[in-house]
Amino acid sequence: MSPVRTPDSATAPARTGVWAAPGRVNLIGEHTDYNDGFVLPIALPQAARATVRPRADRTLRLYSEQGDGRTVELDIDALSPGGVDGWARYPAAVVWALREAGCAIGGADVHIDSDVPTGAGLSSSAAIECVVAAAYNDLHDLGLTRKELARIAQRAENAFVGVPCGIMDQMASVCARQGEALFLDTRDLSARHVPVDLEGAGLRLLVIDTQVKHDLADGEYAKLRAGCERASALLGLPALRDLTPDRLPAALDRLPAELRPLVRHVVSENARVEQAAALLHEGYLHALGPILTSGHASLRDDFGVSCPETDLAVEAAVDAGALGARMTGGGFGGSVIALVAADRAPTVTTAVETAFRQAAYTAPRAFTAVPSSGARRIV
Repeated sequence: MSPVRTPDSATAPARTGVWAAPGRVNLIGEHTDYNDGFVLPIALPQAARATVRPRADRTLRLYSEQGDGRTVELDIDALSPGGVDGWARYPAAVVWALREAGCAIGGADVHIDSDVPTGAGLSSSAAIECVVAAAYNDLHDLGLTRKELARIAQRAENAFVGVPCGIMDQMASVCARQGEALFLDTRDLSARHVPVDLEGAGLRLLVIDTQVKHDLADGEYAKLRAGCERASALLGLPALRDLTPDRLPAALDRLPAELRPLVRHVVSENARVEQAAALLHEGYLHALGPILTSGHASLRDDFGVSCPETDLAVEAAVDAGALGARMTGGGFGGSVIALVAADRAPTVTTAVETAFRQAAYTAPRAFTAVPSSGARRIV
């Protein structure tokens, strides 16, 4: 069966269209979202794009330019968790979640083309989930709000794909705005958009993909979340978000040794998010650097989700003049972000590339992150 192609406008059904949903970079706020905490992501210009043509039957036909060349054909009424493998599980999961939510939906031909790097900690999976959710919302006049779309996409990943992620990635992909960061309270999904005028400040935000691929479905992420939930239960708290920095020392004394570093990271990371959002609001972008570097140390030393490649990228970037740098995303590989003066960006990039070459690591890939728009119809 041939893949779905962008239809000719003269012959295509009137409701056929093209949608886009971006990947994201999280400025600060890692592993806080499933603890009801705060996050501060921006959307990337890199996005998943879906050409979607509604069908009169109950068939979901999927094709990805980044797949293996096969078209995956599924019965939407037979979709169930664990029943779809590979990349197709992400769009299928969203259709399943919409069906489970009682939405009146039908089949579709879906052609996906994404330039969000996979396995790089930039939410390539959330981009696919959110673009399919946005397309179905429009095609079937579901009337779902952006927050509801994010909830659908999160349920798809949690219950169908099997990754117990928080909602940051989906909210960033759906709700982000061009030129702004999303300061999000993940407990109630209240949010405000904070200006991020990097160019006006003479800065660049480099994203350095270490090429160390990660898969949050491999179980390590779930272990970390379970540890945080166990700690909050032992402390008698609804979530670790409810533990304030002034109460942290006493709380740590009540916990088993293996849980203390997890709690210390979450509490300190929430404080870093609030501090970073305040600095952005005041326009003090240069002051973000030390917050980023401090966040990486916490992820490395307390949460234990860094790796030699991300540690080296941070060290090399800072040594070369970056104002600050840290791992971004869930960890176990992926990408590093570095805040640099615009005229230092080439020097910092070269320094990281040189450090990787000397360490005999796979060459990293670097690009500049530009705060971009969330999910939208583009055709």
